[in-house]
Amino acid sequence: MPSPSPYPKDKHASLRRIAMPADANPDGDIFGGWIMSQMDSAGASHSRYIANSRVVTIAVEAMTFHLPVFVGDEVSCYCETVKIGRTSIAVHIEAWARRRKQTNEHIKVTEAVYTFIAMDENRKPIPVKR
Repeated sequence: MPSPSPYPKDKHASLRRIAMPADANPDGDIFGGWIMSQMDSAGASHSRYIANSRVVTIAVEAMTFHLPVFVGDEVSCYCETVKIGRTSIAVHIEAWARRRKQTNEHIKVTEAVYTFIAMDENRKPIPVKR
C-alpha cells in the first residue's frame, strides 16, 4: 500500500522543477534567489488564474528558509490564496523538495507570502475579477 503524500493537501501545486548545477554555489547548495524565482513563477500562475489578467509581483513578506535545496532535488511549489483585495492577491507559497541523492524524502524547504497586482494591457492596476 503506498504511503500517504507528505505534500500539502489543501494547496494547489503550481510548479515543479529539478534543481540543476547552474542554480547552485560551488558546494552544491541551490541559491535562495533561484528558489524565490520559482516561487514567484508559481504564485504568478496561481494569481493569473484568479485575476484572469496579467499580474505583477509587488511584495514578498516573511520569507523563511527552513532547509537547503541541493542539486538534483525536485522542487515543488504549492499555493494558497490568503487574501483578495480590490486589485491585489496575496498568496502563501510553500516550496517542498524531494531529495534525490539521499532518502527520497519530501520536506518543506521554504515558505513566504507573495502579493500580486492585477494589471491591464497598459500595465495599469485593475480590479480583480471574482
